[in-house]
Amino acid sequence: MNAGEPIILVSQRVTVDPATGERRDALDQHWHSFLHEAGFLSVPVPNRRDTAEKLAKITNPRGILLTGGNDLVSLGGDAPERDETEDALITHASRYGVPLIGVCRGMQMIQQSFGVPIYPVDGHVAPCQTIEFRGGRAAVNSFHRFGTHETLAPLDVCGRSADGVVKAVCAQDEPILGIMWHPERLLPHRAEDIKLFRDHFGLSQ
Repeated sequence: MNAGEPIILVSQRVTVDPATGERRDALDQHWHSFLHEAGFLSVPVPNRRDTAEKLAKITNPRGILLTGGNDLVSLGGDAPERDETEDALITHASRYGVPLIGVCRGMQMIQQSFGVPIYPVDGHVAPCQTIEFRGGRAAVNSFHRFGTHETLAPLDVCGRSADGVVKAVCAQDEPILGIMWHPERLLPHRAEDIKLFRDHFGLSQ
């Protein structure tokens, strides 16, 4: 089923239509264009755990992407179905060695799954912020109200802001990466972000 572009399963935010009360799955269209530029086919995952589990099995994805939006339920969020769905995707990634990237909330979901305490942080809503990332400096955006200053094994800190907030995590023995910036919102999409995703999802050539 993977003929052509490698498939990336992409989690979605939950929105509520104020007129009808309908709970809807939604994904920023920029994610599709970003992943297309990186050479992947993005497949949105409905916020239903059993459907996510079935999709992960039948699509044999090259990678899984947990996107931003919605606070975790443990942090006051009101989308438990999303937490359940992303928990299923993390479990699948870990069990089958599927490369996993978490963006903003997605990184927090990864951290939570490994028992990392997450709490409010100030000063991290800004269109541009310079951070340390993998031994160098990177200018990124930042749109989060929660974060951490340390992490727990098997996660390592691979990105940090000037005030010590963790901006990226990775794992030594598993293909796990979390970042606290939104590459899909940086237009035009940056070559370094596209390379980061291609490298992590095994499409570096």
